[in-house]
Amino acid sequence: MKLVISGYYGFNNIGDEAILASMIQSLREIQSDIEIVVLSNNPEFTKSTYRVEAVNRWNLKAIIKALKESDGLISGGGSLLQDQTGWKSVPYYSGIMYLAKLLGKPVYMYAQGVGPVDRLLNKWIVKIVLNKINRITVRDEESKQLLERLKIKQNISIVPDPVMGFTSENLNSDWMKEQDFEKPVVTVSVRDWKGLEDFKIKVAAALDTLVDEEDVEIAFLPMHGSHDYETSLQVAELMQKHSKIAPYDASIEEKIAIINYSEFLFGMRLHSLIFAGVVGTPFLALSYDPKIESYSNLTLQPVAGHVEKDDLNDLSNVLLKNYRSREELLDLMRGTTEEMKMTAKETANLAISIISSSNKSFLKSKAN
Repeated sequence: MKLVISGYYGFNNIGDEAILASMIQSLREIQSDIEIVVLSNNPEFTKSTYRVEAVNRWNLKAIIKALKESDGLISGGGSLLQDQTGWKSVPYYSGIMYLAKLLGKPVYMYAQGVGPVDRLLNKWIVKIVLNKINRITVRDEESKQLLERLKIKQNISIVPDPVMGFTSENLNSDWMKEQDFEKPVVTVSVRDWKGLEDFKIKVAAALDTLVDEEDVEIAFLPMHGSHDYETSLQVAELMQKHSKIAPYDASIEEKIAIINYSEFLFGMRLHSLIFAGVVGTPFLALSYDPKIESYSNLTLQPVAGHVEKDDLNDLSNVLLKNYRSREELLDLMRGTTEEMKMTAKETANLAISIISSSNKSFLKSKAN
């Protein structure tokens, strides 16, 4: 079987790269000889990192060729169908799915988080395209409800984020060893958001309070390359206390290892929270998007507030309280994540099954 995978890959976003790594790992566990072609912004990086074929996601001719030679398309995972960070995502990813269907290929939507979709044109595009594809799986109830409001009539299943099924035999961080931390470590994941500065000041003050009260060390973990490194640096410079910033170009395994080593995570990026779920590190989330609340609710972990709302004035006390409750939070998390880890790999099995059966049905109809 030969599959094309479409998503936000080759952009140095560790969360999306972890999604791709997890999907490839799960697909290969089910079918070791599966051939995979990834639509990537950086094809050479994707080829060398994951041992797959890759084509430029902006090269229409190459995309058409890859789809023609494939058995089907996997779209996902991640937050592809949304217009919160820009209006172009919905037309692009929907367009790839529509093109696959025009070429007679089955399309499987893999554990996506859908929305927000606010533009009328984008709502129409999602409705038209998703009603034509073969199977839809989403990673939370909110995504399913949004698609149902958009009158999607296809079968919609809720499945865990692909990264929940990620396994690694080598969770090691040379950076952590070099730091020689002597106190408990709290990992912090922050990102910039619409030029807002107020939340960074409050985060810095809350981290200072935590260091004062609990005698911990702060390690910032940039999840999206230099973008998050710059935000981490800004918050670190606002702090009165000393902190450290992990390398922004560390591997997926090393970033998971850093969270695994930590006592607690204060996280803004979704996949920092998901990495915490994978290794069993309790967390407090800081939201900028409904997907943060969705995952926090699934794992029974608290949300401090939203960066765009005036609900962070007591952030220092909220962070302190939840850090002190980390053992109870860990117990709550374990009750939910174990099942998610087991079922995450089943999504890959369903993908292969749906695409295989769709092709058999197509060949049978042609023969008749």
